Amino acid sequence: MDRRRKHFDPERERALRDAFDEDIVNHRLSIPAAVKMMRRLSHLTQAEFAKHRGISIITLKQIESGKAQPKVETLNKIGEIFGLEVAFTLKKR
Repeated sequence: MDRRRKHFDPERERALRDAFDEDIVNHRLSIPAAVKMMRRLSHLTQAEFAKHRGISIITLKQIESGKAQPKVETLNKIGEIFGLEVAFTLKKR
């Protein structure tokens, strides 16, 4: 059964994307949470998202569950469609 949202509300989608961007800028998302949110914002299943980003579904599942130590290249493949790349940032104090 396809559990993705059937109704597309542009205002809600924009609000979710804006909240995601703000969470990224303010370091409020872990890597697993960020990857899961990117997939959900893309309206793709794990299998679809993994195929689209050129990674294995097993790798995606492990990243989303926090069980993986993904390579920088893998994270860059995932984040590329959202204009994100892995980089050093200052820690919030």
